[in-house]
Amino acid sequence: MVVHQHRRRRGRAGEVMLAAGVTLAVAVTGGCAGADGSEGKPPADPAAVVRGAADALAKTGSARARTAMEMATGGTRVTIRGEGGVDFKNRMGQLLVMLPADVKGKAEHRPITELLVPGALYMKNRGSGVPDDKWVRVDTTTLADGNLVTGGATDPLVAAELLRGVQEVSYVGETEVAGTKVRHYRGTTDIGRAAGSASPEVRGALEAAAKGFSKDAVPFDAYLDEQGRLRKVRHRFTYVNNGVIDVSSTTLLYGFGTPVTVVLPESADIYAGKIAD
Repeated sequence: MVVHQHRRRRGRAGEVMLAAGVTLAVAVTGGCAGADGSEGKPPADPAAVVRGAADALAKTGSARARTAMEMATGGTRVTIRGEGGVDFKNRMGQLLVMLPADVKGKAEHRPITELLVPGALYMKNRGSGVPDDKWVRVDTTTLADGNLVTGGATDPLVAAELLRGVQEVSYVGETEVAGTKVRHYRGTTDIGRAAGSASPEVRGALEAAAKGFSKDAVPFDAYLDEQGRLRKVRHRFTYVNNGVIDVSSTTLLYGFGTPVTVVLPESADIYAGKIAD
């Protein structure tokens, strides 16, 4: 989806994703286990609860995921949706990312298959310039945003790990997400701080984002269930690239424990040629 506007070095992989990002963008809630464990009462330390969301997911193992990334700039609003599964224990996931029907002036678009693994993003059906049977592989540690927005969906694992950098947070109250009672927290997280506390598998991507974004502070709304598991999170990112671009990235998690299998492509199936804009 997205744009690369910042000071981060790109190299070839960054250039690949710049093309992919522009193509995607233009072509396109009882209670949580708080510190006191009491249902119906706000936790004694909301920040600690939110920071622990990624660990709670790792203990759970896996989940189904839905994503939505909305970009607004110059009066134009584009939403890219995704669906798939994430193995939080083994740090892998797979999504089908769906472009809006009219983004390229065509009625239908094949979903882009994305494989999410530590340090890399694989994409199939990438679009113009890539053979139908080939994958594109990108080193996420070379991306200016660390793949927080580049692929048209924030990696659910990275979305949770980003909450480790919580700076300010308030408990909003109880609500429901998809019929499940949850606790709603609102605040800001710091990308650089999150990178310092993140698991080794995603640290490199967050370190890249900390260098690439003009601001480290990211506003969020997080919804956690009784077990402290993240059920929904919305991050709001802001870019400056020929104008201000606001991006709202939402991740919904459900079906915890559902098996997730990720099969990486063979090296011969990875496209190494030039990618058209």
